[in-house]
Amino acid sequence: MKQPFPFSAIVGQDEMKQAMILTAIDPSIGGVLVFGDRGTGKSTAVRALAALLPPITAIKGCPTNSETSADCPDWAAIDTDKTVEIPTPVVDLPLGATEDRVVGALDIEKALTQGEKAFEAGLLARANRGYLYIDEVNLLEDHIVDLLLDVAQTGENVVEREGLSIRHAARFVLVGSGNPEEGELRPQLLDRFGLSLDVSSPNDVETRVEVIKRRDAYERNTTTFLETWAVKDAEIRDEIIKARSILAKIKTDDAILADCAALCIALGSDGLRGELTLLRTARAWAAYQGRNKVIREDLQAVAPMALRHRLRRDPLDEAGSGARVARIVNQVFNTPRVASA
Repeated sequence: MKQPFPFSAIVGQDEMKQAMILTAIDPSIGGVLVFGDRGTGKSTAVRALAALLPPITAIKGCPTNSETSADCPDWAAIDTDKTVEIPTPVVDLPLGATEDRVVGALDIEKALTQGEKAFEAGLLARANRGYLYIDEVNLLEDHIVDLLLDVAQTGENVVEREGLSIRHAARFVLVGSGNPEEGELRPQLLDRFGLSLDVSSPNDVETRVEVIKRRDAYERNTTTFLETWAVKDAEIRDEIIKARSILAKIKTDDAILADCAALCIALGSDGLRGELTLLRTARAWAAYQGRNKVIREDLQAVAPMALRHRLRRDPLDEAGSGARVARIVNQVFNTPRVASA
């Protein structure tokens, strides 16, 4: 199997790469939704990032990639403490996947006749501690969307059939991509994505030529191309690992929390998920920059990707969602802060 295209070799698409890196630093941000033209590197980016990340430690043979034997579900019948290092999982969820393939299938006959919980793990089990990638996510069937909403909320997959119940951890970074011309995403699922961004094909000759050169070099001599970009990929990996190590120590002043709230109020964002996502994303960005505290510039850097999909529609405003967020960020941040009591 051919190794993925190097993450650092992806031309342009800086916001998409930034979003992928931030969810690698802090998976609790909630995943990435990428809308845009076909052939703009959406699937390439997620596979490249997963290949760049350090391997994870998992119990040998565990179908849910559990880190310890205590975390392995009982139905897996794993009786070893031996661990192995495996690549960060990247699992594709195809549009035509059945419910059993997604959540797993329970062998009812064996369970009733032999009293055993015979369970075949599905895609959600395989994606645990990794990435679940859905291309054309806006075309996903409604009942699969409902399943994903439940799992995204709880971090656990529950399969119940004929009075029997199977549970296992299902914590993953959800990455969805799609073409907005083919239909909108259900609001309930849209809100579950932490970050959202729009990508487009480059419109200048130099950039397009560079894309062609790199892809051609990768396909003609993969080994040499990977070696060429290995150092830059390693630098990004080290920065992610370092950011993870200091993330819990990042300080956030009340003034920054007030900024988060003021932005979401000005944007008309429903609920508090916008503030929480903005805060987590800014904290991850501060850690990636090597700072020990969140500053306004961090909020400015990540606000468009954290908030553009939480905007209420304004039929009188023809500006793109990212431009609207940037404009409101400037308006809010140019207003003097109100001193707290």
